[in-house]
Amino acid sequence: MKFGIDRLIESPALRERLAGRRVALLAHPASVTRGLAHSLDALAALPEVKLAAAFGPQHGLRGDKQDNMIESPDFTDPAHGIPVFSLYGKVRRPSDAMMGAFDVLLVDLQDVGCRVYTFVTTLRYVLEAAARHKKAVWVLDRPNPAGREVEGLLLRPGWESFVGAGALPMRHGLTLGELARWFVRSLKIDVELEVVEMEGWKPAQAPGFGWPLGERAWVNPSPNAPNLWMARCYAGTVMLEGTTLSEGRGTTRPLELFGAPNLDADRLLKRMAELAPDWLHGCTLRPCWFEPTFHKHVGKLCSGLQIHVEDGGYDPVAFRPWRLMALAFKAVRSLRPDYPLWRDFAYEYEQGRLAIDVINGGERLRKWVDDAAARPGDLDAEARKDEQAWRDEREGMLIYR
Repeated sequence: MKFGIDRLIESPALRERLAGRRVALLAHPASVTRGLAHSLDALAALPEVKLAAAFGPQHGLRGDKQDNMIESPDFTDPAHGIPVFSLYGKVRRPSDAMMGAFDVLLVDLQDVGCRVYTFVTTLRYVLEAAARHKKAVWVLDRPNPAGREVEGLLLRPGWESFVGAGALPMRHGLTLGELARWFVRSLKIDVELEVVEMEGWKPAQAPGFGWPLGERAWVNPSPNAPNLWMARCYAGTVMLEGTTLSEGRGTTRPLELFGAPNLDADRLLKRMAELAPDWLHGCTLRPCWFEPTFHKHVGKLCSGLQIHVEDGGYDPVAFRPWRLMALAFKAVRSLRPDYPLWRDFAYEYEQGRLAIDVINGGERLRKWVDDAAARPGDLDAEARKDEQAWRDEREGMLIYR
């Protein structure tokens, strides 16, 4: 199959439309061609393309920051001599001066299919800025490695943030190009948008179910996104960032496992199975031990569970990572009502709100976890309603059938 960047490089007709226009690129470490050349270097080699600037999202253009909420500076690219502007530094939205540096912005970002991944919000911000400055935006489309499945509550009004760009569910099932179309329509953004479509993407096809496994290499789009399995789990395990439980940062399998020094993984798994056994389907949960080398519980032996979605037990339809992690939190609260589960800190610069609520785009999940009388069916009914509403809304945005 071909990604958007590959089609642009191979198509004289597409390249010719860029001739004479100042071009900027928004990219990150996973912005690579089939041959694993970084997109910035590949574009610089095209005679029709006049590179004028580049932009880096969270973690940087070529990857320079390990943890969340670590800002990147502006700099001059040493190979190409162009300015590289950080959209995760002094600003989150491109400034007027930045927008004046180009005529067409190429967006080549690998997403993981989750609302919380900040590249989604950066996409919205550059579309809005391009509309104000009458610039064109071309999204060089890439696969959604989590596939087409939809899961989670919709973000509630007033809960927009840098990890919540709009009324999306946690697991949206769109490519970045399709998301750009949705932003333009739902927010009424008057911008010249073009999606350079992929060729041959088959999100329902095994074994990748969204990612062309065995055909294309995986490059980390962010430092703690080391493989496809993380992308499958992320719509659930990202919620761990709002808790005192380790999400596996500081291990070799971040965001595929979770735990804490004072957790009994065997009891936890048993309680999860008692509360909602069908929420455990589509994956295999394995009790494990791990010791983070940095981040939460650094240097302490943690008891926890690893979510296995890399073998024949993975079912992309039955696996519901958002429900799975919600169930884990519910089981912790059931076993230990006074457990200090929720982490209170300024998550993605949001003050005065619990991180778990910022991540979920509202308070509903946390209140369900903390309410001893609330049952899995209560949350499931609300989520199913939101999920169907989103499936209906996104229908007109789908490019790949």
